[in-house]
Amino acid sequence: MNLVYTASSFSKFYKQSTVSEVSNNNNGGLLIHFWIVFVVPQAKGQVLCEDCVAAILKDSIQTSIINRTSVGSLQGLAVDMDSIVLSAGLRSDYWSTTGTGANCMYDLYADRLHEHFPLDIHATSGGTICYFKLIASVGHLIRLSIESLQIEADNCITDSLTIYDSLMPIKHKILYRACEPVDSLVSLVSTNNLMLVTFKAAQIKERKEFHGYFEVITQERCGKAIVTKEKIGYEGRITSPYYPSYYPPKCLCAWNFQTPQKSLGIALKFHNYTISEKNIKGCERGWWKINEHTYCGYYVDHQTVFHIASSAVNIELQCSSKVSEKPLLVEYSSYNISQPCPPGHFKCSTGLCIQQMQRCDGINNCSDESDELSCAVPEWNCNSSFAIQDNLLACNGVSDCEDGKDEQNCTHSIPCTNRTFKCKNNICIRKQNAKCDGIVDCVDGSDESSCSCGSSSSNPISRIVGGANTEEGEWPWQVSLHFVGAAYCGASVISNEWLVSAAHCFQGSKLADPRAWRAHLGMRMQGRAKFVSAVRRIVVHEYYNSGNYDYDIALLQLSKPWPDTMSHVIQPICVPPFSHKVRSGDKCWITGWGQKQETGDEGSVILQKAEVEIIDQTICRSTYGIITARMFCAGLMSGKRDGCKGDSGGPLSCQSNGDGKWFLTGIVSWGYGCGRPNFPGVYTRVSNFAPWIHKYVPSVL
Repeated sequence: MNLVYTASSFSKFYKQSTVSEVSNNNNGGLLIHFWIVFVVPQAKGQVLCEDCVAAILKDSIQTSIINRTSVGSLQGLAVDMDSIVLSAGLRSDYWSTTGTGANCMYDLYADRLHEHFPLDIHATSGGTICYFKLIASVGHLIRLSIESLQIEADNCITDSLTIYDSLMPIKHKILYRACEPVDSLVSLVSTNNLMLVTFKAAQIKERKEFHGYFEVITQERCGKAIVTKEKIGYEGRITSPYYPSYYPPKCLCAWNFQTPQKSLGIALKFHNYTISEKNIKGCERGWWKINEHTYCGYYVDHQTVFHIASSAVNIELQCSSKVSEKPLLVEYSSYNISQPCPPGHFKCSTGLCIQQMQRCDGINNCSDESDELSCAVPEWNCNSSFAIQDNLLACNGVSDCEDGKDEQNCTHSIPCTNRTFKCKNNICIRKQNAKCDGIVDCVDGSDESSCSCGSSSSNPISRIVGGANTEEGEWPWQVSLHFVGAAYCGASVISNEWLVSAAHCFQGSKLADPRAWRAHLGMRMQGRAKFVSAVRRIVVHEYYNSGNYDYDIALLQLSKPWPDTMSHVIQPICVPPFSHKVRSGDKCWITGWGQKQETGDEGSVILQKAEVEIIDQTICRSTYGIITARMFCAGLMSGKRDGCKGDSGGPLSCQSNGDGKWFLTGIVSWGYGCGRPNFPGVYTRVSNFAPWIHKYVPSVL
């Protein structure tokens, strides 16, 4: 390293190279972990970059292709080019791993298979940084099991537990990182015979500890040949390698299925997972090849079924090259190719089969709403009390019968579905939008608790295209999020220290770092916020899919709560419960400082507002095709009113029919252009995420 960098263009910045660890690896070679130290004046800090340093090293190694493996020569030593990984590190990690600044470091070696070796850390003082270097005998792997983790939920900067697929804290080798408490078993598997566990606790405000163990395991072969039975019904399962552990990066599985008859195909039931055809963006989380067709895999919160109309099926799973992923469980069975679902059943877009009578019943039985699309508007019979109560539009807060019978008897206890409102005593009522409507509907009064939200000082008169200037205090929950000093996204206030925004605003390591963000609250004109706070923590939904913007929601915790003295210009908006519904044609408002037109390059200085209407979900699906149950459309089909660049993450606010409370019905997510005819904006459906929001902010529901 000294010879390489003293002769390079960075020689005047180069200080030294230090070997941290030398270990045998499972490929029959020596794995060298080392630090390269540069001293660069702050003014020239941008001159040095990871890619530049890596390029100098790789260019100095003479390479050739031997047996399809890239092998080079450095000073007469054979080097596996694929093993070279360089990344910038923290100064604190350098001092600690080289032994000069470590206050908690352990080197642990194990060679007995499946014996549990305990790992326990108790942080008793601030500034604790612990390193566990785990090494297994050559030819084996390490499985680390996290039994419990008590840390202060934070931003991953001050408190964290990080697992590396190496013996040094290399960010490109992170298998798993936890920045909030863990109370259920999580286990990770290395790709080699080594692993590094780091535990950081900057300040001790409460108990901080980690309990777990590691063990030595053998490498598993993933895949097999399977001959299915003629009987219809799930008969077995395939799993990701090392199930139920998280599966490691770069793993490869292959399964070969054969059915007993050519009329039978293979059905795969995925648990909390789905696959779709690979597009131009490629696959972020590995890919599947099924009979030569390539698919990308995504995590979801429901089951899906994938039907393969062939009696011979070859399946290959290529795992992600970046991090460990959650374990996969897939059930398999034969199915009748000519009739995927039994008689009297409806085939969902998710591949699930439901009873025909469940179609168009107002309940999302398919998990993707495909059973509720293209449904005829229910006919009213206001003379029949039974027909009224059975109608999907009953108890929705709007009187459809002249005598109001459709809105009567809506608070009687009935079985819970996703069409009913659930009181805190777990009793459900038919009235869907009971939350904060000014009327006590639950016996325990819980529908009118936590309702100090959704109040505006004025009513509206008329990314925002076709909008108008707002008044001071008109939208007190609107937030402008600034990244490195510039307005970047919108957000909504839901409590005195929590905001809701869109997950796509925080993609990438730089945008995910809360230290670079500032939240501007109580602001009508950019630069004149009544309250500005740093961001302590960003929580992006774990299932967020950057390929299609599914689960496009994030929570932000402020470093300091906004004061009550600001309540005349800052107010939380109400978070709708899971049962909360809006109808197509309902009027709502979008607000933001984004571009006023698609071709513009600057956002608005004054907060803009525009009235839009909820678009029928069937029309929304036919327009875009990739609309999930967690999305909906709003705007005008004629165009001219829409969110645009810079409005992302901001609110779509809808006013209730009761006492006029405002609810956060949607989050500005995506769309085709800005304000184009026949292409309304697409929004995240917030009510679907009520349980997820409640997990982090219990006070809002």
